[in-house]
Amino acid sequence: MQQFFNTQTATLRFIFKWTLLAIPLALLTGSLVALFLWSLDEVTKVRYQHTWLLYLLPLGGILIYFLYKKLGKNSEKGNNLILDEIHTPGGGIPKRMAPLVLATTLITHLFGGSAGREGTAVQMGGSVAAWLGRVFRLEQKDVSIMLMCGIAAGFGAVFGTPITGAIFALEVLIIGTLTFHAMIPCLVASFLADVVCAAWGIHHTKYSISSHDFQPIASYLHVDVWLLLKVIVAGACFGLTSRLFAVLTYQIKLQSNKLIPIPWLIPAIGGCIVIGFCFALGTTDYTGLGVSGPHENSVNIVNAFHAGGADTWSWLWKLLFTAITLGMGFKGGEVTPLFFMGAALGNTLAILFGTPVDLMAGLGFIAVFAGATNTPLACTIMGVELFGGEYLVYYALACFNAYIFSGKMGIYSSQRSTSGKIL
Repeated sequence: MQQFFNTQTATLRFIFKWTLLAIPLALLTGSLVALFLWSLDEVTKVRYQHTWLLYLLPLGGILIYFLYKKLGKNSEKGNNLILDEIHTPGGGIPKRMAPLVLATTLITHLFGGSAGREGTAVQMGGSVAAWLGRVFRLEQKDVSIMLMCGIAAGFGAVFGTPITGAIFALEVLIIGTLTFHAMIPCLVASFLADVVCAAWGIHHTKYSISSHDFQPIASYLHVDVWLLLKVIVAGACFGLTSRLFAVLTYQIKLQSNKLIPIPWLIPAIGGCIVIGFCFALGTTDYTGLGVSGPHENSVNIVNAFHAGGADTWSWLWKLLFTAITLGMGFKGGEVTPLFFMGAALGNTLAILFGTPVDLMAGLGFIAVFAGATNTPLACTIMGVELFGGEYLVYYALACFNAYIFSGKMGIYSSQRSTSGKIL
């Protein structure tokens, strides 16, 4: 009886302690994410109004290079630095990471680089968490939990998906393994950061999947067998797309560093390549974030949920634009472009398979992300938070199938793996 009482008392102390620690982390991270999202909207509006800014993308790349060279130190590693610090503490995460990644991501988007926002939010959360760990003089094991909370807070706030943020922070560390020791702290930090971000008046894009009448296998299992088979095939396609993006981004970074002897020329040439692709395609739809566009008929994530909202190869063009942008030195996240690739590919597959466009676009939205980050459970929950739970079975099937088919390589090189994905 005494042992039971001691266990419950320790549990209550743990919850109370981490709730108190999560409050300042959530206040700071949620506010920084709100500032970032507001700033990102503003620079995107400026770019839409002044299309000539695209021609300054090479100069923006050079500016980013010198900012990191002069101020960055180990901040250059980005999300991987946070994962490394959780796995093997000691290197430290500099306070400068947060303002530096914020500024350089805005530069990327102002001039038309194809990048996302999750990396920026996660790095700001990690930087704040590391700083608070030093302020509160936490033990090393607590610093690791604090960093997980920073990841959860940044991710949950930037997408408005707090449950996903908490699960992502735990699942992203080790491929195929999910430990729950930090679940409660991560949930508290993610929820509070999302509340703080929303309190600043930030609104996230709303996505929806309509209700569709499918022929169920049985009265107690409301899924369509033919649709299940199509989702299995689509999941494999989503996973292969994730793998293509990860491999191509890595190879572009590797080869550009080998072939271009002057480091600051790498982002400059990358910017020129992006400009060249825009001219060749006759559109700037694949630059920037890609959630919405400068005109009603732009190819973007929102429009991909509707028939005719994406071209057959839109997903591939976004993949190329993003791999070049990030592989050649520009800053920003990968996740929102992955959403774009998945939704656009889902749009194409829906037409090919004769399935509802919004459903297949939604599945691609979460599944390509699942394959690239090796976080199928978090992405399944993201589907519920973004689209509702009606199609949960399809979310899970698409995400876990994409995870399997994406292979060993993901977008985070510091992820660890204890075993293969199948055996």
